[in-house]
Amino acid sequence: MILLVVGADRVDAGKTTFSAGLLERTGGVGYKPRAGNDYWFDHDDCRSALADGRLYGKDAKRLARAEARGREPERLNPVHRLWRPTPGGGSGLLGRSDREFLVDRVGRPGVDGDGPIFVRNATAEIPDVVADALPLEDAIPVETVGQFNELAEERYVPAFERLAAEIESTDVAVVESYSDIAQPLQSLEHAAISAVAAVEPGRARIYASDRYCRACEIASSSPKDGALEKRVPDVLDYLEPLERIRLPALGGDARDDPARIARAYGEAYDAMLEAAQRV
Repeated sequence: MILLVVGADRVDAGKTTFSAGLLERTGGVGYKPRAGNDYWFDHDDCRSALADGRLYGKDAKRLARAEARGREPERLNPVHRLWRPTPGGGSGLLGRSDREFLVDRVGRPGVDGDGPIFVRNATAEIPDVVADALPLEDAIPVETVGQFNELAEERYVPAFERLAAEIESTDVAVVESYSDIAQPLQSLEHAAISAVAAVEPGRARIYASDRYCRACEIASSSPKDGALEKRVPDVLDYLEPLERIRLPALGGDARDDPARIARAYGEAYDAMLEAAQRV
């Protein structure tokens, strides 16, 4: 059973909180196929990971803690991107307004060959803290979107395919998307997804997986990360949810406790699991 959690709101939709409680409720295995954070706005999180010579974010860390399997955050997350605001404004290498990508980690330790590789933006100045913490002397440099897309086919896609195969073989998997992207893992078979929850502040909408995946096929695309991807609001325009569930606001202590989240969001999880049983 694969339970997909997506965000209907681009910033702070509540996906990770919802996913952490869902892991507690189901005893499932957590996955965050793609993630990223900002060297400026998420500086403390960046420094915490870089201090150990690693690159991951707080979302994957929270999911790893919630699933309680002793896995490192990188095992849930084969691609992590480090951003920062673009000096002087404008768009960075991959067309993002007012920010540029610095470094990607691609691959999972102990899973993908000899371990992860790093890809660096050769058009950006890498902060000393990042350059000193990561093995960027061996990183693959990219200067254009074309170079990035070629590298994506060679290195990123195989990492995602290995992850998809692992997810599909898992009894219960909770897969959290990133930003407001409708399909975080193109390699995942649509038929393998059991139910979808679209989360935003104050509510969750539950969707039948087959209808959601069909809507993803016909929704318009937006250029992002060097590829065409579908955004959740565009997909949901074609759908009516099975259920609309209110989500209560939670304080910081509750958000850090998967058991408390599971109790508070119990009605939404009931609806999602009921939808999964219909598949």
